[in-house]
Amino acid sequence: MASLLTLDEAQERVLEHARPLQSELVPVADAGGRVTAEDVRALVDLPPFASSAMDGFAVRASDLPGTLRIVGESAAGRPYDARVEPGCAVAISTGAVVPEDADAVVPVESVVKKDNTIEILQDVLPAAHIRLRGGDVAAGDVVVPGGARLVPARLAAAVASGVAELSCTRRPRVAVLATGSELVGPGAALRPGQIYETNTFMLASALAAEGAEVVPEPPAPDEEAALREALERGLAGDVLVTSGGVSVGEHDLVRAVERGLGVEEVFWRVSVKPGKPVSFAVRGDTLVFGLPGNPVSALVGCELFVKPALRALQGLPQPLPRFEPGQLAVSLRRNEERDEFVRARSRVDGDVLVLEPVVGQESHMIVRAGAADALIHVPRGNGELPTGAMVQWLRLGEA
Repeated sequence: MASLLTLDEAQERVLEHARPLQSELVPVADAGGRVTAEDVRALVDLPPFASSAMDGFAVRASDLPGTLRIVGESAAGRPYDARVEPGCAVAISTGAVVPEDADAVVPVESVVKKDNTIEILQDVLPAAHIRLRGGDVAAGDVVVPGGARLVPARLAAAVASGVAELSCTRRPRVAVLATGSELVGPGAALRPGQIYETNTFMLASALAAEGAEVVPEPPAPDEEAALREALERGLAGDVLVTSGGVSVGEHDLVRAVERGLGVEEVFWRVSVKPGKPVSFAVRGDTLVFGLPGNPVSALVGCELFVKPALRALQGLPQPLPRFEPGQLAVSLRRNEERDEFVRARSRVDGDVLVLEPVVGQESHMIVRAGAADALIHVPRGNGELPTGAMVQWLRLGEA
């Protein structure tokens, strides 16, 4: 039997096949969380005019210190066309237009107002408390680069720059199919040998948070005809993710049925724990992932292989999981043959992030895994990682 692929080798093969999808124009109201297909450029200067950063008075800096006559008011949202003559000031609110010839704003708390005059006792520098036109960005400048997730601040930057619609990579259409004759839906009465089906809900939630349009399929029994029908439906999308039926048991039929449907297997089995029997295949442009049926194995496979593929399909330049450094609260024995991913809780102790493995690491213990917010990467090798060792870990529950 061929040796198992390493984690790095398997991820590389997935990304070789995960090419960005075509782009489409998306109104800004619907673009949150999408990925830009090209640079987004400002259509206007921002700010589009010189505006005040404070409530106060617009003045000529050369007039100060001194007593000035108030000749008008510039309010936010209204034009102000008059000039500021020497010896004069204009009351101004935050965000309002700075009048022509005014080159500074003095905050209201720094003046003494008497009738229709103000007294200012200190010098001010030109441009004080003024937001200069184009000081944030000039028309034509890039405000969001291509291949960037439109998080709230980036979306606001695009809208503030005059953009009404954005070129975004199409969201991947993903079918999620759990297999197994023992599976029943939520709340049904369990008969002997049956369990509740959890993987569809877990995977659909995780992949939707990653930007996918998820189509959950009803669970398919371990029967060739039913599997063929369900798999054929799932293969119509950009990605098909199955769980269960990918190992070597008599009823593990998924890979064989997929071959009969023209699916070409890229790899099967990776040197990771949990999740060794994961498979990856393609049919045309459709990516096909076969995750193990044990929920924790499916969870790990989703994080390590499926999510990176979805990021790559959307054009994100760094699709692989983002690991962070942390410190072990207890020692962990290493596996000689496989990289292991240990579920843990994270906590901050001073300036160190500490990782405490949860009790119950078996791959069927999804309730125990539900208490974890981290996956600790324990590289394969001999011996153990001692208490206090620095390790790499992956956040659970985040896109």
